[in-house]
Amino acid sequence: MRLISWNVNGIRACVTKGFEDYFKEADADIFCIQESKMQEGQLELDFPGYYQYWNYAEKKGYSGTAIFTKQEPINVTYGIGIEEHDHEGRVITLEYENYYMITVYTPNSQNELKRLDYRMTWEDAFRDYLKELASKKSVIVCGDMNVAHNEIDLKNPKTNRKNAGFTDEERSKMTELLGSGFIDTFRYFYPDQTDIYSWWSYRFKAREKNAGWRIDYFLTSEDLKDKLVDAKIHTEIFGSDHCPVELEIDL
Repeated sequence: MRLISWNVNGIRACVTKGFEDYFKEADADIFCIQESKMQEGQLELDFPGYYQYWNYAEKKGYSGTAIFTKQEPINVTYGIGIEEHDHEGRVITLEYENYYMITVYTPNSQNELKRLDYRMTWEDAFRDYLKELASKKSVIVCGDMNVAHNEIDLKNPKTNRKNAGFTDEERSKMTELLGSGFIDTFRYFYPDQTDIYSWWSYRFKAREKNAGWRIDYFLTSEDLKDKLVDAKIHTEIFGSDHCPVELEIDL
């Protein structure tokens, strides 16, 4: 199975930059997007052979996620079942016979870390949510998790130490999540790979200089380790300030 995740930074803008061509070319079994930045009815995407599921933020032009899948799920849920966290369209869960497929757009801690406290609350709640699912069947979770886990995961670790996405607090939450029974699939295959990122600022010609961050992930529960085939980061694909990430898995 080929699974793809992409923070499109506004699907309506991304569609004008080749999204549909890439979607068709990728021919993924499941294709997840984050930061759709739209409300219901603002865009119709016609992809024959795919079921579509959208979770919109209540705030217009903000956040939002979607999943396109060739196989119809048994069940679909939106959010994590906690009122405080379910207004921004950040999570969709598809349930299949043997596994759960989750897409997530993790809250950004923002400038001056003004949302860091909320982010910490979210991290604990989302980890508990994943662990609860993993107690029932296998879990695959993908998306923009808004954290570069280790120094190898961004170009300039020293100057970003206290910036959103690379604070000690955020990094420790990712360590905690992985420690609770999940695999960072890209690092599983490429533990020492440097200079491969999934997000670049639009400022300072960051992408041209490859001054990026790896903040988009595919994680799986440990029980899927033997079914992992490969993980890729498609740095050659433009259309957003993020690029797509991929997991190949034998399910």
